[in-house]
Amino acid sequence: MQTTSGLAGKAASGPPKSRKTQIVVVGGGAGGLGLAAKLGRTFGRKSFDIILVDRNPTHIWKPLLHEVAAGSLDANLDEVGYRGHAFRWRYRFFDGSLDGIDRHTRHIHIAPIHDETGREIIAGHRIRYDYLVLAVGSVSNDFGTPGAREHALFLDDRTQADRFRKMLLNQCLRVSRAMMADPGSDARVRVVIVGGGATGVELAAELFNAAQGLAYYGLEVFDDSRLSVTLVEAGPRILPALPERLSQAARDELEAIGVRVITGSKVTEVTPDGVMTAGGEFIPADLRVWASGVKGPDFLADIGGLETTPSNQLLVRETLQTTRDDRIFAIGDCARYVPSGSNRPIPPRAQAAHQMASTAFHNLKALIRGGPLKPFVYRDQGSLVSLSRYSTVGSLMGNLVGGRMAVEGRLARLIYISLYRLHILTIHGWIKGMALIALGHVNQVIRPRLKLH
Repeated sequence: MQTTSGLAGKAASGPPKSRKTQIVVVGGGAGGLGLAAKLGRTFGRKSFDIILVDRNPTHIWKPLLHEVAAGSLDANLDEVGYRGHAFRWRYRFFDGSLDGIDRHTRHIHIAPIHDETGREIIAGHRIRYDYLVLAVGSVSNDFGTPGAREHALFLDDRTQADRFRKMLLNQCLRVSRAMMADPGSDARVRVVIVGGGATGVELAAELFNAAQGLAYYGLEVFDDSRLSVTLVEAGPRILPALPERLSQAARDELEAIGVRVITGSKVTEVTPDGVMTAGGEFIPADLRVWASGVKGPDFLADIGGLETTPSNQLLVRETLQTTRDDRIFAIGDCARYVPSGSNRPIPPRAQAAHQMASTAFHNLKALIRGGPLKPFVYRDQGSLVSLSRYSTVGSLMGNLVGGRMAVEGRLARLIYISLYRLHILTIHGWIKGMALIALGHVNQVIRPRLKLH
């Protein structure tokens, strides 16, 4: 096992006095990328070495993955390359997946990287840390449902979203061809989405938006009437994080555009041809998407002897330090923190990851400079769910008004878009961020409505 990062050091023998303080952030998502940029901008490279580790070469905001999957968003135009971003913000980037933590020598283990043929590109290696931040996000939880891993698609990262888009387009082409050969054909693109949370609901609406645009790009005989989408939710209603009135408004909107919404029905099996519900109904599907449940990645289970939950989340204290190691922080979806006086953990949202990154940044500076640490205080800014161009529903400032300040329609859509713009400003800074926002308006006019390749 090699040791990486120049001054990454000799673990057992005492380090030289000139050794840089090394802060390693694993995971370049909503929280990790912004944190790495802040650390790099604050500490520079003279006495510090800030390192970001991620298994992907680029970052895309996870709440946009449903648009990538439907083809409504060209991720090649909206993604952020880690290497270029690292150069600008004075940190270093390493490709790789976390494979283990040695807390005694303060090293993380990075798994080998292979190309498409299985040939090794980079051998497994170690990276030294003085302080470590785990921000590896979450994955969908299939709860061990038979056939889910084998026959369902997931939308946890860019690669999975791209795969779904390709399979969706191929199925649309098959149906279009069948209709050209036989105008009376009842061929359809059948999609079942398991999970009535934000991802499932937003994807269902975005699919109809995409289907309406296909006629402009060569599929003259295909339209959204040939799209059959079923949304299956085990709970009593979709979007349980929103007030019941808004949940019902979202359901009404989905059903109005043609989505079949099934609630109170658990999926018990996924097959190559569809899904089976606990009520005994078999729902045929060409594409099966699992968008239910949240858990930490499997490799987090008891990693480095740290305390984890059964759902692979790292338990953290109010300072966001892990319960068994003061030098290791966890933020975002992979962290589980239950505030004092509450019986519910911080929800897995992008806004929580951003807020946790700010607290972790303050506390890392405090540890290095000898200042007091501060507790993490979550400020619920509400929830918004976009139903593509049809509608947006949500509630704002949940902690302040108990989620009762509801917004709908154009105002909600404007606020939903602004959340992404705030993310852009966080990771790029005001000057470049404003330029990218302006460029985004231009791209909406000049670039194709759908990404089909």
